[in-house]
Amino acid sequence: MIRSNIKSSRILLKRGLATVADPAVNPPRHYGGLSDQDRIFQNLYENYGSDLKSSMRMGDWYKTKEIILKGDKWIIDEMKKSGLRGRGGAGFPSGLKWSFMNPPGWEKNEGPRYLVINADEGEPGTCKDREIMRKDPHKLVEGCLLAGRAMNATAAYIYIRGEFYNEAVTLQTAINEAYKAGLIGKNACNSGYDFDIYIHRGAGAYVCGEETALIESIEGKAGKPRLKPPFPAGIGLFGRPSTVTNVETVAVAPTILRRGGDWFASFGRPRNSGTKLFGISGHVNHPCVVEEEMSIPLKELIEKHCGGVIGGWDNLLGVVPGGSSVPILPQSTCTDVLMDFDALKDVGSGLGTAAVIVMNKQTDVVRAIQRFSAFYKHESCGQCTPCREGTTWLDRMMRRFVKGQGTEREIDMIWELTKEIEQHTICALGDAAAWPVQGLIRQFRPEIVKKFQQYEEKMGETVSYGGWVPKGDVKEGKVINNPVPESH
Repeated sequence: MIRSNIKSSRILLKRGLATVADPAVNPPRHYGGLSDQDRIFQNLYENYGSDLKSSMRMGDWYKTKEIILKGDKWIIDEMKKSGLRGRGGAGFPSGLKWSFMNPPGWEKNEGPRYLVINADEGEPGTCKDREIMRKDPHKLVEGCLLAGRAMNATAAYIYIRGEFYNEAVTLQTAINEAYKAGLIGKNACNSGYDFDIYIHRGAGAYVCGEETALIESIEGKAGKPRLKPPFPAGIGLFGRPSTVTNVETVAVAPTILRRGGDWFASFGRPRNSGTKLFGISGHVNHPCVVEEEMSIPLKELIEKHCGGVIGGWDNLLGVVPGGSSVPILPQSTCTDVLMDFDALKDVGSGLGTAAVIVMNKQTDVVRAIQRFSAFYKHESCGQCTPCREGTTWLDRMMRRFVKGQGTEREIDMIWELTKEIEQHTICALGDAAAWPVQGLIRQFRPEIVKKFQQYEEKMGETVSYGGWVPKGDVKEGKVINNPVPESH
């Protein structure tokens, strides 16, 4: 999903249930309660500085040369062993993705090769990558070097959204420190490997979170997604082999390679390995970004790290578990669901970027989802007709629904509209626009109907599908006892 990035995983939607496990193969255990010594991002609460000296005290840049000299195959094998899945939303296995840059005979394709880091983070509710760039920038810089070595890349471009001014300054300072210390650049870490890192500032377009739109933007063109194939690993940035990946995915790589893939794989359920940054916002007592074990129960995550829901757990209405582009879950589901890719998929939502948006019962949930629809309508690049026209109609209809101007039949119509958008566009922005509305209808249809009834009682009017008319006898959308022009 476009979640800070538009990388929505359509593949995951076609997967079967994974949470119905054989106890003999996958014995149940409690997940969560990550210990401090296992936290990758030690400076998340800014107890230390973001400079090179402070980062080295926290273990960054330790034996980096040795890791580089072990070669691309060893690095990729360790990443595969770790089970790390992309932290930008799609959840694609990272080791496998990195290996696409090294097909048989890749050495004969002379010329530059690029690693592109998606630091756009435009998803409403998502703020994890921002925290990494603010407080642990050297983890990202070192991660670029090691991921670049795995892909045999010659340079990395970090595409950062223009609004992240302070973050860009902090990150550039870290890059300058790394150059000065000889950690990157010519003969990086005295390993014989040459690697450069550049920052490219975007103009704040959400669609540039999609990998090919991001590439287009770096090349100086309008940020509109490309048709695939060709895929970036074959023809990417400036026509050269490239891989686009997320800030968090790259930033955790050095720690994984130092401590071993098996260590990282020991956290979370199978297929959902490792630790994860969760950003919790909304109606909680203490909004925060916290690193926890994958597969931690959602209720425990909120209660333990955020001081619970404002008004108590019984006052919870629903939770958007992975940024604005995933469907909302009702309180009954939130009580037991685990926070990982498969468990959330199995209940009709997704982990996305793990941006948890909590809504209590004082929330107008129809209005909340309407705000999402307005966002996606504004951010559509307009290239695909289903997205360009569909997001416009979603926004128009949701604006009316918020006021109560609609009928139950129109709820089915807007559902059908989302299905015409979903999976009919070049990139996943269309899916991201459709899923919040689908989640609203699936879980909170009575709330929409209630708004219609309240408006009818207030105005003393009844809906005709052509507009609003004085109350009369209604049959099949037509008013029987009141003369109304056909054009009304």
